Amino acid sequence: MATTTNSGNHLFTIPIPALNQHPGGTIVATEPAPQVYLLTITSPPDNRLTTASCTALLDALDMVEFGGYKPGVVITTSGIDKFYSNGLDLEHAISTEGFMPGVLYKVFLRLLTYPMPTIALMPGHAFAGGMMLAMHHDYRLMSPTRGWACINELDFGVPLKPPMSSIFRLKVPPTTYRKLVLEAHRFPGAEAVEAGLVDRVGGLAEALELVREKKLTGKAKTGIYGLLKAEMYRESVALLSKEGYEEGERVERERMEMEEKRRVEGERRVEELKKRGVEKAKL
Repeated sequence: MATTTNSGNHLFTIPIPALNQHPGGTIVATEPAPQVYLLTITSPPDNRLTTASCTALLDALDMVEFGGYKPGVVITTSGIDKFYSNGLDLEHAISTEGFMPGVLYKVFLRLLTYPMPTIALMPGHAFAGGMMLAMHHDYRLMSPTRGWACINELDFGVPLKPPMSSIFRLKVPPTTYRKLVLEAHRFPGAEAVEAGLVDRVGGLAEALELVREKKLTGKAKTGIYGLLKAEMYRESVALLSKEGYEEGERVERERMEMEEKRRVEGERRVEELKKRGVEKAKL
């Protein structure tokens, strides 16, 4: 039943059904080293996060945990060299009821509290939701020569929701957080390491070296690895829950309302200043 590939023995394949303009794909699980489970996501053209791809990833994570395999390490990567993931399909996310709390945040929470060490191996770009997906892993590696890590919501005018933002607050230095969010900076591999976004540059060989160095395959044997992470990242865990999502939506609505009131009041004050004879300098 098992076949040998460059990335190890084949364990199972989870299909990603076609969805709208997305043709579908697969998540292929292999074992490149004992108790190291590599999940290769191939969902052309750029591994967008949709209901289909997220559900397949949840299924793959369940297969590793409950499918009779020894506890070890999970590595997610992409079968598309240019992209780890290009983030959400915004149209699908907006039009699909319950997508955020019931699909996307469910994946984030599953990875964040997964009872084994997890590694995101990024061979190419990780943009927006794709970078968030990587951040919910325990470790991250980027290609040294290809791809950027970026949170580019600033560029297309979409504010970060509390469950999306909290993971960066918890895992990266404040200066990196600022550069990510308020500058939409694109970090190449070496700079991402320096900024604390990823642990090192490299490919599968370097990921396996990380596993060996840190003896990660033995970390899950006591059964409390996920519980330790749930406590470490309790802010994100709370926000990714259904109740946390609803609270976050309430806070976001209040912020938007306050921003609109602030803008209207500011424009009113400027009109009053103009009536009092305050004029802009002519350039």
